[in-house]
Amino acid sequence: MFDYYSEKSAPVAPVGEGGDNQEALHRSHRPARGQLSERARAFGRKVARAIFLRWRRKHPAELEKLRRLNVHNCGRISAGRVVDFVEGETAESKSALIVYSYEVSGVTYEAAQDLSALPEIAARARTFSGRTASVKYDPKRPGNSIIACEEWSGLWAG
Repeated sequence: MFDYYSEKSAPVAPVGEGGDNQEALHRSHRPARGQLSERARAFGRKVARAIFLRWRRKHPAELEKLRRLNVHNCGRISAGRVVDFVEGETAESKSALIVYSYEVSGVTYEAAQDLSALPEIAARARTFSGRTASVKYDPKRPGNSIIACEEWSGLWAG
């Protein structure tokens, strides 16, 4: 049988009674000097960046561009008809609004898109009233549609 208090083994103070082992335990789990502050700074930078990216407000024109490109990337094409082209001017900006209709699964949708961000397409759209055009729509939300974007146009001659 092993004797814990024999001369061959040194008595060890329990961890909770504050001997040298208590101090050694705390030293072994303590990070090196300067290391904690660098880790804290890195964590703070990550948190600040996450907050900035999550709550950064985008300009309405940027949101509209992202919507158009999203419909372009995931959308399906359907035949539509240009109903009207309306140009307007306010104190702040000009608008070129194209009104079009299209049908998806037996439901007829009528929508309008501001083409003022796409001046080349707006110039061509002036002559399209009453003509057929291609419309891209989101299959999950058919009411979300476009007739033109930066990378595609449903207004074609013919």
